[in-house]
Amino acid sequence: MDRYTGKPFLRLLDCYVLNAIGALGSQQAAALAAMEPKLGEVYGMSGGWQDIVVEQMGFPHDLPVQIRAIWDAGKARATQLGQAVDPQEFARQFVDTNFTQ
Repeated sequence: MDRYTGKPFLRLLDCYVLNAIGALGSQQAAALAAMEPKLGEVYGMSGGWQDIVVEQMGFPHDLPVQIRAIWDAGKARATQLGQAVDPQEFARQFVDTNFTQ
């Protein structure tokens, strides 16, 4: 089963985390920007997709800085151990651990 089946907001959360760690691809960023008018309609608000996520989840506005610090620390530890880190997997685990719906 696809991770996002029946959970479209979950994709936005994953993208929010990827963006916070600087790993959101340009194509995905463009697709999200193109979706902003529709997201605004669905959630009854204006602003960018990140603003919609922040408002819907009640996130503090400095959360991306906090996420980035966690990413950087984990990446540094993994590098010291000679291990690679996958931004996609980090985002999935971070969302699943902290924002389970």
